[in-house]
Amino acid sequence: MKVVFRTDASVQVGTGHVMRCLTLADELTRQGHDCRFICRQHEGHLGELIASKGHELIMLPNLRGSETGTVGSEGNSYADWLGIPWQQDAEQTLEALAPVKADWLVVDHYALDARWEQRIAQAVDQIMVIDDLADRSHDCAVLLDQNLGRDPADYDQKVPADCIRMIGPMFALLRPEFRQVRERSLKRRENQNLRRILISLGGVDRTNVTGHVLDALAKAELPAETELDIIMGAAAPYLSEVRQQAARLPFKATVSVSVSDMAERMCLADLAIGAAGSTSWERCCLGLPAITIILADNQRLIGEALARAKAALLIEDNQTLEDLGKLITRLAESNDERVACARKAADICDGGGAERVVSALIGSSEF
Repeated sequence: MKVVFRTDASVQVGTGHVMRCLTLADELTRQGHDCRFICRQHEGHLGELIASKGHELIMLPNLRGSETGTVGSEGNSYADWLGIPWQQDAEQTLEALAPVKADWLVVDHYALDARWEQRIAQAVDQIMVIDDLADRSHDCAVLLDQNLGRDPADYDQKVPADCIRMIGPMFALLRPEFRQVRERSLKRRENQNLRRILISLGGVDRTNVTGHVLDALAKAELPAETELDIIMGAAAPYLSEVRQQAARLPFKATVSVSVSDMAERMCLADLAIGAAGSTSWERCCLGLPAITIILADNQRLIGEALARAKAALLIEDNQTLEDLGKLITRLAESNDERVACARKAADICDGGGAERVVSALIGSSEF
């Protein structure tokens, strides 16, 4: 089976869309299928990472700033993420698809909707859409929305009646190592003092939320033996500043870039501070207590749903650094609260989502 992915990463878009598509592509490849990616060459693209995984990559040119016409799309506030009008993107994608004869096209892009999908349909057998927003129509055979708090009915009138809807964190696209270390991670949660804090605010963090979090931690009443494991992406614009800031903290703080062992780092952590995005399901799978921060409107559903389920604590945009510091201090003093949070989180996601999605794509009903 030949599967093509149309998705992008950039300083504006972030890295999450490409990363979850890579997880699905890796699982498909493991099961003997052929995968390739079509991505635009935005600043902060992950082309080298995709290629390093062994997937064929077709890079579309970055035309932002040239005279390509109006980028905006009626009713789609994310249209600018594409960099060019959707019609032009569709034509370029069709050209890239022409020699492939794909069985599936997987689309993970907030700037694309049913109009783009209908234009592309002539070149592929079937289309799968990965979405988080439920704010526009799609013309697809399969739709995945892996978010807690989402109801299948949210896509009524937005997808064809016979579209297979895979809704909720049981379909979350996690790399296999998370499932592999899940049991070990859950066992160490029961009587563990808070010593190691994992900080990961996305692959880009273009507003330097990481720096603000470090300011709060510096003021929190944490033991001197506290260790911070700070993860950032190579394209993060404040990487140098965060490294300098970490060196001035009163406890050990290590800044790592584009790590490949996130599951192990989460397993070893006692608390995470992170964005309320797709990394939430990795933390849940490993029962890692977390303070989540809403960094974008599309993360609000996840952050609020996790807070309602008591699977994470939520920091709203308008909460101050002092609030965050007090919250961290409270968690450091309350093992019972962290254990309860870990148990609730672990019930939400078991790490088997990628296999379930692949089963759906190859025609199995066992998902």
